[in-house]
Amino acid sequence: MARRGLPLLRHVLRHSAAASSSLPPLKTLAFAETRRSVTYMPRPGDGAPRAVTLIPGDGIGPLVTGAVRQVMEAMHAPVYFETYEVHGDMAAVPPEVIESIRKNKVCLKGGLTTPLGGGVSSLNVQLRKELDLYASLVNCFNLAGLPTRHQNVDIVVIRENTEGEYSGLEHEVVPGVVESLKVITKFCSERIAKYAFEYAYLNNRKKVTAVHKANIMKLADGLFLESCREVATKYPGIKYNEIIVDNCCMQLVSKPEQFDVMVTPNLYGNLVANTAAGIAGGTGVMPGGNVGQDHAIFEQGASAGNVGNQKIVEQKKANPVALLLSSAMMLRHLQFPSFADRLETAVKRVIAEGKYRTKDLGGHSTTQEVVDAVIAALD
Repeated sequence: MARRGLPLLRHVLRHSAAASSSLPPLKTLAFAETRRSVTYMPRPGDGAPRAVTLIPGDGIGPLVTGAVRQVMEAMHAPVYFETYEVHGDMAAVPPEVIESIRKNKVCLKGGLTTPLGGGVSSLNVQLRKELDLYASLVNCFNLAGLPTRHQNVDIVVIRENTEGEYSGLEHEVVPGVVESLKVITKFCSERIAKYAFEYAYLNNRKKVTAVHKANIMKLADGLFLESCREVATKYPGIKYNEIIVDNCCMQLVSKPEQFDVMVTPNLYGNLVANTAAGIAGGTGVMPGGNVGQDHAIFEQGASAGNVGNQKIVEQKKANPVALLLSSAMMLRHLQFPSFADRLETAVKRVIAEGKYRTKDLGGHSTTQEVVDAVIAALD
């Protein structure tokens, strides 16, 4: 009986092995099952094309905003652009640009250079104050296929955008002595804390960390912390903790995976966001935006230090990934989730494959080659 059963057993095993090899991997099945769940039901009229104010900006700005336009056209995304020339050496943002953003509610922006020293103020700060874009959001996360020192990094830095050291209140007391005022208010601290906790709640985030220097700036940062603590009591399902900014920087470079959502005053947020971006893959791949009650501007998330890099401009090798991902954020903001998903998936697919990457990611591709790859990867 045993001898006669052996050939039968071999036959069964051979067929089961062949059948299992023809099946897609479990990972593929899981991806297919979770890719689309309950459908998005738009309201009537939600598919109407939306106007977006476009500011190409300086240096690499026209290259990367041009990349976004090409991908949007390839997707037939329901947006069209109203383009305005704005440059960092202008005395002020032209009134017609402000009016366009007020009308359209949404803007996509390349980097604007800010002259160092002198009397020229930052147009980036002007836009934030004029439109009351009080919250800056930068998402720093690992991209599959892009090697980094740390894994499991997924940090959202939410920064107060309108006061603090960026208030612009400076004057020369006497020759050789300059006074710069840091302004912190209860109103602005509360609303940025509310935005951070609301973001965490709506995006199923588990923890909010307030970054401060209240051990030294006891009144100013103390008021910021007091506001965060009050708001935290209204969200008992979200863990809340605090960290001093210098310790925060050390913890970021040693164990960044401990952080989830971080809420900060103005200057600290700039430093923390750039540090987190460097850890997760670089400023060229980190999306971000600035949002207020009525308007939003989407741009490269972390500091665009390469904006004025003339060599990159001449070689046309600027990395468009950060602004492409910021555009996906913009599409979600405009209630076009399927277009946002398509764009984000295509960008991540190109990064994971690793064939087309700009120099900052270890490759040699031009901006156009990356764009063509993203368009080819669109579903």
